[in-house]
Amino acid sequence: MSIHNYPPESGTESIDFPLYLGHMRVDFIIPVFNEEEGITTFHLQLRQAIDPLPHQFHIYYIDDGSSDHTCERLSELARQDERVTVVEFSRNFGQQAALTAGIDLSQGDFVITMDGDGEHPPALIPEMLRLAQNGYDIVLTQRVDQEHTHSFKARTSDLFYRLINWIGDTRIQPRGTDFRAMSRPVVEALRSMHEYHRFMRGMVAWVGYRTVILPYQQPERIAGTSKYTLRRMFQLALTAVFSFSLVPLYIAISVGGLFLVGAVLEAIYVLSFWVSGNIAHLAPGWSSLMFMLLVVGGSLMICLGFIGIYVGYIFQEVKKRPIYLIRRKWSGDSYTDTNDIKSQETPLE
Repeated sequence: MSIHNYPPESGTESIDFPLYLGHMRVDFIIPVFNEEEGITTFHLQLRQAIDPLPHQFHIYYIDDGSSDHTCERLSELARQDERVTVVEFSRNFGQQAALTAGIDLSQGDFVITMDGDGEHPPALIPEMLRLAQNGYDIVLTQRVDQEHTHSFKARTSDLFYRLINWIGDTRIQPRGTDFRAMSRPVVEALRSMHEYHRFMRGMVAWVGYRTVILPYQQPERIAGTSKYTLRRMFQLALTAVFSFSLVPLYIAISVGGLFLVGAVLEAIYVLSFWVSGNIAHLAPGWSSLMFMLLVVGGSLMICLGFIGIYVGYIFQEVKKRPIYLIRRKWSGDSYTDTNDIKSQETPLE
């Protein structure tokens, strides 16, 4: 995978990339969950960014089972803007499933994924499309804000990326976000990946292609608070680790090997007393025995836990349940029944 930083270093502008000239169709995939307070303002900011551009745009809002009035706000936007398509899930399936649904529905030459809370600035879109037209298949964005560097979320995020890049074979860009532009070949590659447990940042990194990193200052949310709780972040981190690395299994094997070596050394130690005739010195040690039993038992439980997680992932994969279910889909006043989009709501089949 060829990755370039932005702004480009001296001489990199002469790279022989195929250029996308003229008008393009660009699709936006925007997952939303309980964003009734800010979604109208966000759409206005998005229009201000894309209306001056010469391309054809289509906007997919994926309502991930919102429990407030987000769906009503999206319906109003769809009636006011013919470029808007609203997809409503049957329940909350998570951001990764919402991104997957948008990718399955998209038809554009380029696809841009972003959040609808304002933290992904629409003002960056023209520059992203310029880089895409210059031949980059993937335009990644990277947060560079300094004021949140020492926050708990930032520290745990940095720790996660160090861990996943150390144990995995796919390098995932630290401080990366789901605000990215992708060419049609990249989108088709993602559509061919049918795994149930999805970590989109890792999947995008895995497919490769020419990539450029565009740094940006993250603005404040338009309204409300983040819906990504600590529990959700922990679940996503587990998905990333167990989907992109077999190191936990190697750790289990290594722990078992260490205890086997320890057992051999212990046997040699005991035999040395028998050979030397100092059997009397082999006083039974209850505390040391219990210590070893607890250590061995705990290590075995951890190793079995690692194996159990992988088995659980396999079990969920072989069931081939759909990644998401669409309750309804509409543009303007035109509704589509879920029976008409069966093939799109079951991408695993």
